[in-house]
Amino acid sequence: MTLVLKENLDEHEHVPLRALSVQDGFEPERAHTWDNCERAVINVSGMRFETQLKTLNRFPCTLLGDAHRRSRFFDPIRNEFFFDRNRPSFDAVLYFYQSGGRLRRPAHVPVDVFLEELKFYELGEDVVQRLREDEGFVREEEELPLPEHELQRRVWLLFEHPQSSVAARAVAVLSVMVILISIIIFCLETVPVFKEKQYREFKEELNMSTVTWTGLNMFSDPLFVVETLCIIWFCFELLVRFCSCPNKRTFFKNLMNVIDLLAIVPYFITLSLELVQHRGSGHQTASILRAIRLIRVFRVFKLSRHSRGLRTLGETIKASMKELCLLIFFLFIGVILFSSAVYFAEADQPESYFSSIPDAFWWAVITMTTVGYGDIIPVTIGGKIVGSLCAISGVLTIAMPVPVIVNNFSHFYRRTEREERRYEHVTCGQHPGPEEEKQSINI
Repeated sequence: MTLVLKENLDEHEHVPLRALSVQDGFEPERAHTWDNCERAVINVSGMRFETQLKTLNRFPCTLLGDAHRRSRFFDPIRNEFFFDRNRPSFDAVLYFYQSGGRLRRPAHVPVDVFLEELKFYELGEDVVQRLREDEGFVREEEELPLPEHELQRRVWLLFEHPQSSVAARAVAVLSVMVILISIIIFCLETVPVFKEKQYREFKEELNMSTVTWTGLNMFSDPLFVVETLCIIWFCFELLVRFCSCPNKRTFFKNLMNVIDLLAIVPYFITLSLELVQHRGSGHQTASILRAIRLIRVFRVFKLSRHSRGLRTLGETIKASMKELCLLIFFLFIGVILFSSAVYFAEADQPESYFSSIPDAFWWAVITMTTVGYGDIIPVTIGGKIVGSLCAISGVLTIAMPVPVIVNNFSHFYRRTEREERRYEHVTCGQHPGPEEEKQSINI
């Protein structure tokens, strides 16, 4: 006998379950017993599924596991539960109940569609998070709540969320312009015309032992003045964001804030070393200066705060570290294998470019990544066969992690779009006055 139960549709009043047939001696007081041994028919967009009620009752916190919540979808005429949802996804949802908690996404169902179905059936955040981890996504970091103080909240939205207001967009545009100017200054400093005016010249280029000053003070150099103005803005921006941050303990746990700090520190170190060197320090200080100036290139990453694409790319790389490490490991094995093979294949050729296996490492990397500079090439038939196999294996190796990386990029890109749409409605509105409160109460 197939027992289909009818439950009250009212959410505030629960009526005991009633059997549709009493020919077999069904008693209402034993409804809970039949609930665990009888079957229920579930219609998902025209496709009918049949399962035992005790299977659904394994997870009472879900939509199908709670008798009161699933009663809203019961059709008394057809004696079945009807859901106008995605049919292929329900196979995995039903298997979740049958297997006791195992969830696998069907291969032909997109990730975003399947996640929406899981939310509808209320399988729980833990289940959704496990699925995301299985799909290669990283756990989403919890966002900091907005500050409680109104002025602090206004400043935080102004500097942290460009989509919150027109003024915030203006601040973001100004910050991007300052970053671009700083990067341009960093590049112009290496141009010989400006380099002669800003840096020290060396009389002996071979040993670089004697240092002489060109006669122009760096404090009067236009590039240094513009660089100083950019640093003043960076310091002001970082200080304001730190003071308005709702949780200052976690402020520097954010990678973007660390990048902002790294963009400022080299300036002060360079300034200190320049002053020390101007007072008579030697060549060692000049070497340290060149190393410190190299750190300034990290300022280019400050653009990711204002660029959705760069921010999404960084999160994608972070989420795909396992796949990227596996790719590097496979490339390492391929480089060792094909470098050895091409060396021995070209060993008897006097005009061979491969004098040793380490010399063939460069050729193997360039060939497996399908770049092919052509500076080192095999000349024998055996070497060309090895090169062909190396190129084919490189294509296959690089193609393996691409689907996971693409899925991660799509996930983070859609999440960023949702965040921007949400912040379009964020306002720092004024508190309603007494008259407005009375009107809202009357309504």
